[in-house]
Amino acid sequence: MSEAALAMEGIGRTYGKGRSALTVLEGAQLSIMPGELVALVAPSGAGKSTLLHLAGLLEKPDQGTLRVGGVECNSLNDDKRTRMRRLQIGFVYQFHHLLPELTARENIALPQLVAGGSTAQANERADYLLDHLGIGPRATHRPSELSGGEQQRVAIARAVANKPRLLLADEPTGNLDPSTSELVFDALTDLVRSTGLAALIATHNHDLAAQMDRIVTIEGGKIKQM
Repeated sequence: MSEAALAMEGIGRTYGKGRSALTVLEGAQLSIMPGELVALVAPSGAGKSTLLHLAGLLEKPDQGTLRVGGVECNSLNDDKRTRMRRLQIGFVYQFHHLLPELTARENIALPQLVAGGSTAQANERADYLLDHLGIGPRATHRPSELSGGEQQRVAIARAVANKPRLLLADEPTGNLDPSTSELVFDALTDLVRSTGLAALIATHNHDLAAQMDRIVTIEGGKIKQM
Protein backbone atom coordinates (compact mmCIF):
# COMPACT_ATOMS: atom_id res chain seq x y z
CA MET A 1 0.00 0.00 0.00
CA SER A 2 1.35 3.44 -0.90
CA GLU A 3 2.31 5.95 1.75
CA ALA A 4 -0.01 8.80 2.70
CA ALA A 5 0.84 12.11 1.06
CA LEU A 6 -0.43 13.85 4.20
CA ALA A 7 -0.73 12.29 7.64
CA MET A 8 -1.84 14.31 10.66
CA GLU A 9 -2.01 12.47 13.97
CA GLY A 10 -3.22 13.93 17.26
CA ILE A 11 -2.80 17.48 16.00
CA GLY A 12 -3.49 20.29 18.47
CA ARG A 13 -3.34 24.03 17.90
CA THR A 14 -4.09 26.71 20.48
CA TYR A 15 -3.75 30.46 20.08
CA GLY A 16 -3.01 32.66 23.08
CA LYS A 17 -2.46 31.68 26.69
CA GLY A 18 -4.33 31.54 29.95
CA ARG A 19 -7.91 32.74 30.06
CA SER A 20 -7.70 34.17 26.55
CA ALA A 21 -6.47 30.89 24.99
CA LEU A 22 -8.46 29.60 22.02
CA THR A 23 -8.08 25.93 21.10
CA VAL A 24 -8.89 25.47 17.42
CA LEU A 25 -7.73 21.87 16.87
CA GLU A 26 -7.42 19.14 19.46
CA GLY A 27 -6.43 15.56 18.70
CA ALA A 28 -7.18 16.06 15.00
CA GLN A 29 -6.52 13.12 12.66
CA LEU A 30 -6.38 13.20 8.87
CA SER A 31 -4.73 11.06 6.22
CA ILE A 32 -4.84 11.67 2.47
CA MET A 33 -3.52 9.17 -0.05
CA PRO A 34 -1.97 9.88 -3.47
CA GLY A 35 -4.65 10.51 -6.09
CA GLU A 36 -7.30 11.24 -3.48
CA LEU A 37 -9.50 14.34 -3.49
CA VAL A 38 -10.77 15.35 -0.05
CA ALA A 39 -13.24 18.18 0.46
CA LEU A 40 -12.99 20.29 3.61
CA VAL A 41 -16.38 21.82 4.38
CA ALA A 42 -16.51 23.77 7.63
CA PRO A 43 -18.22 26.93 8.91
CA SER A 44 -16.23 30.10 9.42
CA GLY A 45 -14.24 30.00 12.66
CA ALA A 46 -14.18 26.21 12.87
CA GLY A 47 -10.47 25.98 12.08
CA LYS A 48 -10.37 25.48 8.31
CA SER A 49 -7.62 28.05 7.74
CA THR A 50 -5.61 26.70 10.67
CA LEU A 51 -5.81 23.19 9.26
CA LEU A 52 -4.64 24.34 5.83
CA HIS A 53 -1.81 26.40 7.35
CA LEU A 54 -0.63 23.41 9.37
CA ALA A 55 -0.86 21.03 6.40
CA GLY A 56 1.04 23.57 4.31
CA LEU A 57 3.78 23.97 6.94
CA LEU A 58 2.95 27.64 7.37
CA GLU A 59 2.34 27.00 11.09
CA LYS A 60 3.53 24.36 13.53
CA PRO A 61 1.14 22.32 15.67
CA ASP A 62 1.40 22.54 19.45
CA GLN A 63 0.81 18.80 19.70
CA GLY A 64 0.82 15.76 17.47
CA THR A 65 2.72 14.57 14.41
CA LEU A 66 2.49 15.83 10.84
CA ARG A 67 4.05 14.00 7.90
CA VAL A 68 4.23 14.93 4.23
CA GLY A 69 5.21 12.00 2.03
CA GLY A 70 6.37 10.12 5.10
CA VAL A 71 8.67 12.92 6.26
CA GLU A 72 8.03 14.06 9.84
CA CYS A 73 7.84 17.84 9.55
CA ASN A 74 7.48 19.16 13.11
CA SER A 75 11.19 18.95 13.84
CA LEU A 76 12.38 20.44 10.54
CA ASN A 77 14.17 23.77 10.75
CA ASP A 78 12.89 26.79 8.82
CA ASP A 79 15.09 26.18 5.78
CA LYS A 80 13.97 22.56 5.45
CA ARG A 81 10.32 23.51 5.96
CA THR A 82 10.65 26.12 3.19
CA ARG A 83 12.20 23.54 0.88
CA MET A 84 9.43 21.07 1.70
CA ARG A 85 6.79 23.68 0.87
CA ARG A 86 8.53 24.58 -2.38
CA LEU A 87 8.95 21.03 -3.67
CA GLN A 88 6.29 18.89 -2.00
CA ILE A 89 3.27 21.17 -1.48
CA GLY A 90 1.24 23.23 -3.94
CA PHE A 91 -1.15 26.03 -2.96
CA VAL A 92 -4.20 27.39 -4.77
CA TYR A 93 -6.21 30.26 -3.31
CA GLN A 94 -9.56 31.88 -4.08
CA PHE A 95 -7.74 34.71 -5.85
CA HIS A 96 -5.08 33.65 -8.33
CA HIS A 97 -2.24 35.94 -7.13
CA LEU A 98 -0.52 35.71 -10.52
CA LEU A 99 2.30 38.17 -11.20
CA PRO A 100 0.71 40.70 -13.58
CA GLU A 101 3.87 41.51 -15.50
CA LEU A 102 4.54 37.87 -16.43
CA THR A 103 2.84 35.75 -19.07
CA ALA A 104 0.94 32.59 -18.18
CA ARG A 105 3.97 30.50 -19.17
CA GLU A 106 6.34 32.68 -17.12
CA ASN A 107 4.10 32.53 -14.04
CA ILE A 108 4.22 28.73 -14.17
CA ALA A 109 7.93 28.59 -14.96
CA LEU A 110 8.93 30.88 -12.09
CA PRO A 111 8.59 28.41 -9.16
CA GLN A 112 10.53 25.86 -11.18
CA LEU A 113 13.36 28.34 -11.72
CA VAL A 114 13.37 29.19 -8.00
CA ALA A 115 13.72 25.46 -7.30
CA GLY A 116 16.77 25.29 -9.55
CA GLY A 117 15.28 24.10 -12.84
CA SER A 118 16.50 25.26 -16.24
CA THR A 119 14.53 27.78 -18.30
CA ALA A 120 13.99 25.27 -21.10
CA GLN A 121 12.66 22.59 -18.75
CA ALA A 122 10.49 25.09 -16.88
CA ASN A 123 8.91 26.37 -20.09
CA GLU A 124 8.36 22.84 -21.37
CA ARG A 125 6.61 21.88 -18.14
CA ALA A 126 4.54 25.08 -18.22
CA ASP A 127 3.38 24.42 -21.78
CA TYR A 128 2.50 20.82 -20.91
CA LEU A 129 0.36 21.95 -17.97
CA LEU A 130 -1.34 24.71 -19.96
CA ASP A 131 -2.22 22.19 -22.68
CA HIS A 132 -3.44 19.69 -20.07
CA LEU A 133 -5.70 22.34 -18.57
CA GLY A 134 -7.07 23.36 -21.96
CA ILE A 135 -5.49 26.79 -22.28
CA GLY A 136 -2.32 26.09 -24.25
CA PRO A 137 -2.97 28.91 -26.75
CA ARG A 138 -2.98 31.43 -23.88
CA ALA A 139 0.64 30.75 -22.88
CA THR A 140 1.95 34.16 -23.91
CA HIS A 141 -0.95 36.15 -22.46
CA ARG A 142 -0.62 38.16 -19.26
CA PRO A 143 -3.20 37.76 -16.46
CA SER A 144 -5.08 40.92 -17.51
CA GLU A 145 -5.67 39.30 -20.90
CA LEU A 146 -7.16 36.12 -19.40
CA SER A 147 -10.66 35.38 -18.14
CA GLY A 148 -11.21 34.58 -14.46
CA GLY A 149 -11.39 30.86 -15.17
CA GLU A 150 -8.24 30.96 -17.29
CA GLN A 151 -6.38 32.86 -14.58
CA GLN A 152 -7.34 30.24 -12.00
CA ARG A 153 -6.24 27.41 -14.27
CA VAL A 154 -2.86 29.13 -14.62
CA ALA A 155 -2.73 29.36 -10.81
CA ILE A 156 -3.45 25.62 -10.58
CA ALA A 157 -0.70 24.88 -13.10
CA ARG A 158 1.72 27.05 -11.13
CA ALA A 159 0.82 25.18 -7.93
CA VAL A 160 1.72 21.80 -9.44
CA ALA A 161 4.66 22.97 -11.56
CA ASN A 162 7.23 21.37 -9.24
CA LYS A 163 5.32 18.06 -9.13
CA PRO A 164 4.36 18.24 -5.44
CA ARG A 165 2.89 15.34 -3.48
CA LEU A 166 0.17 17.45 -1.91
CA LEU A 167 -2.14 20.17 -3.25
CA LEU A 168 -3.92 22.48 -0.82
CA ALA A 169 -6.71 24.65 -2.19
CA ASP A 170 -8.72 27.27 -0.31
CA GLU A 171 -11.99 28.06 -2.12
CA PRO A 172 -10.31 27.66 -5.54
CA THR A 173 -13.59 28.33 -7.39
CA GLY A 174 -15.13 30.74 -4.87
CA ASN A 175 -14.51 33.79 -7.04
CA LEU A 176 -16.01 32.29 -10.21
CA ASP A 177 -19.51 32.02 -11.66
CA PRO A 178 -21.15 28.55 -11.49
CA SER A 179 -20.39 27.44 -15.06
CA THR A 180 -16.77 28.60 -14.90
CA SER A 181 -16.46 27.04 -11.46
CA GLU A 182 -17.41 23.64 -12.89
CA LEU A 183 -14.88 23.97 -15.72
CA VAL A 184 -12.06 24.87 -13.34
CA PHE A 185 -13.01 22.14 -10.89
CA ASP A 186 -13.12 19.54 -13.67
CA ALA A 187 -9.65 20.63 -14.82
CA LEU A 188 -8.36 20.42 -11.24
CA THR A 189 -9.89 16.99 -10.72
CA ASP A 190 -8.44 15.63 -13.95
CA LEU A 191 -5.00 16.94 -13.01
CA VAL A 192 -5.12 15.29 -9.58
CA ARG A 193 -6.28 11.97 -11.01
CA SER A 194 -3.75 11.89 -13.83
CA THR A 195 -0.72 12.85 -11.73
CA GLY A 196 -1.41 10.99 -8.47
CA LEU A 197 -1.50 14.16 -6.41
CA ALA A 198 -3.26 14.20 -3.08
CA ALA A 199 -5.59 17.17 -2.72
CA LEU A 200 -7.29 18.83 0.25
CA ILE A 201 -9.80 21.35 -1.07
CA ALA A 202 -11.66 23.72 1.22
CA THR A 203 -14.98 24.78 -0.29
CA HIS A 204 -18.43 26.03 0.63
CA ASN A 205 -19.78 24.61 -2.62
CA HIS A 206 -21.58 21.42 -1.56
CA ASP A 207 -22.16 20.35 -5.17
CA LEU A 208 -18.42 20.35 -5.85
CA ALA A 209 -17.67 18.72 -2.49
CA ALA A 210 -20.04 15.87 -3.35
CA GLN A 211 -17.95 15.06 -6.44
CA MET A 212 -14.81 14.41 -4.38
CA ASP A 213 -13.78 11.11 -2.82
CA ARG A 214 -14.86 12.11 0.67
CA ILE A 215 -15.87 15.11 2.73
CA VAL A 216 -14.46 16.08 6.12
CA THR A 217 -15.42 18.85 8.50
CA ILE A 218 -14.16 20.25 11.81
CA GLU A 219 -16.28 19.98 14.94
CA GLY A 220 -15.02 20.78 18.42
CA GLY A 221 -11.44 20.77 17.22
CA LYS A 222 -11.78 17.28 15.70
CA ILE A 223 -11.74 16.33 12.03
CA LYS A 224 -14.81 14.27 11.23
CA GLN A 225 -16.16 12.53 8.15
CA MET A 226 -19.41 13.90 6.77
